[in-house]
Amino acid sequence: MPGGRLTQQERQQIALGLADGLAYAEIARRLERPTSTVTREVMRNGGPNAYRAEVAHRATEHRAHRRRQAAPRDPDAPQSDGRRDTESVRAYEETLTTVFMQSGLPRMTARVLVCLYTTDAGSLTASELVQRLQVSPATVSKAVAFLESQGLIRRERDERRRERYVVDDDVMYQSTVASARATAHLGETARQGAGILGAGTPAAARLENIARFVDFVSESILRAAEQAREVLHTRTESTQGDPAQPAADD
Repeated sequence: MPGGRLTQQERQQIALGLADGLAYAEIARRLERPTSTVTREVMRNGGPNAYRAEVAHRATEHRAHRRRQAAPRDPDAPQSDGRRDTESVRAYEETLTTVFMQSGLPRMTARVLVCLYTTDAGSLTASELVQRLQVSPATVSKAVAFLESQGLIRRERDERRRERYVVDDDVMYQSTVASARATAHLGETARQGAGILGAGTPAAARLENIARFVDFVSESILRAAEQAREVLHTRTESTQGDPAQPAADD
């Protein structure tokens, strides 16, 4: 299986595959590449409807050149202890960014979130994000505002009174709860529509079924989130091989 960066010819094959309506997995199979490679390539270069091979190739060359010329991303951060491969970390960050984008986040917002998740401290200042991502402060501010509105990050002040953006153990729980409550609101609205459209009508029946479905899903998510909350506060080292740790089905 070939490795390394995509060639211009491979990008042209991706463009042809998208034009033919092929799935990412099929395009990847023909290129003998991982599906994640094709997905990441398309998502970071305009998406399936706007992908252009020549434009994508030039953009990739430009990004590579900019990385070579850029200053160190975080000079105050501890140096690597040798356990992390820089290229592997960068590739993983791109993969996780693509996953967040597929869940609905804009690309820059996803990049900010990935930065926070892959930082050992779990928090960064605005200036640190600007330096790591090589973007403007305004771009970071916009992404941070969106993430905070969705409950995906929170703000706090450090000992130097600097504002930091944080993804801690409880952020995922709070985000999941907020999402479940938003889903429950959809159910309430669907049920209101059923009453307005009149009992016994096909439209009312459809909305009532949606409301019942959404009620069940949102209640299940809230219950599961509460039951699993302690997992977010569990240190991996303390659970591996611990016979006292309860099984998943207990």
